[in-house]
Amino acid sequence: MRVLFWGTSAFAVPSLRALVGEGFDVVAVITQPDRPTGRSRSTLVPPPVKECALAEGLTVLQPERPRGEAFIAELRALAPEISVVASYGHILTREVLDLPPLGSLNVHASLLPKLRGAAPIQAAIRDGLIETGVTIMRMVPALDAGPIVLQARTPIAPDETAGELELRLSELGALALVEALTLLSLDKASERAQDESAATYAGKLTREMALVPWTEGCGVVGRHIRAYDPKPGAFTMLRDTEVKLFGATETDEAGDEAGVHAGQVLALDERGMLVACGDGAVRIADVQPTGRKRISVQEWARGRGIAVGDRFGRGE
Repeated sequence: MRVLFWGTSAFAVPSLRALVGEGFDVVAVITQPDRPTGRSRSTLVPPPVKECALAEGLTVLQPERPRGEAFIAELRALAPEISVVASYGHILTREVLDLPPLGSLNVHASLLPKLRGAAPIQAAIRDGLIETGVTIMRMVPALDAGPIVLQARTPIAPDETAGELELRLSELGALALVEALTLLSLDKASERAQDESAATYAGKLTREMALVPWTEGCGVVGRHIRAYDPKPGAFTMLRDTEVKLFGATETDEAGDEAGVHAGQVLALDERGMLVACGDGAVRIADVQPTGRKRISVQEWARGRGIAVGDRFGRGE
């Protein structure tokens, strides 16, 4: 089967490797252009999918926008039988989706129709779901609304971060993709329409979303911090400085004592930093103050960056 692969982020890499490893003919890989990084913005960094594709000796295309007559002609010349899209980052036109005879499939990191959109992994943790998974669906112009070809489910661990869950789902998605393509090649795949009445959405992440809501209960706060760990990092304010927080676990330890305020640091020890919430408390393992690298709470405390009694605010 001649496959045209579309992907950009690290989530897509296991799917690409699986296709190559299982002997599918990947005719080309389409990914986003290299982007500048660093303070000077002078160094261009290739997407993870490009690095993987080049290591596998595959043809790589990096259009700024995946459209236009010349680009479509280039795709037709590749003669793909099917397109596979995994965390590509651009909306594809109907013309592009329908170009391969077998259409286009997408690897989506949720159990559709739940959590359509750009950030389903973060939303699953933030919203307290106990289970998620991946969906292989046929792509249509509407957002994540196409027929479901295959789904694979997995539980979410109580202390799992978005980064950890993304890694697991990327591998699960790769396995599900190979199974779906194999079923299609054998003409044994069955597709079912999504239940529109059950659809929920997980839109693009914004800076405001990552602000820690200290006045909520420790369960909400803990999930919130894990949902944005490692990127973009849940943040709070301390003495007018932004601080990102990582490695959160919930506890009812000392969180409801008289005189304790939400966001107040209750303890600093080898287990991390205990911070009061509206109900209960969370323990934080690592922090990243503005302009610094991620460090342990112990290192931060040794440098007098934090002390018991300090209080984090919302930055409002």
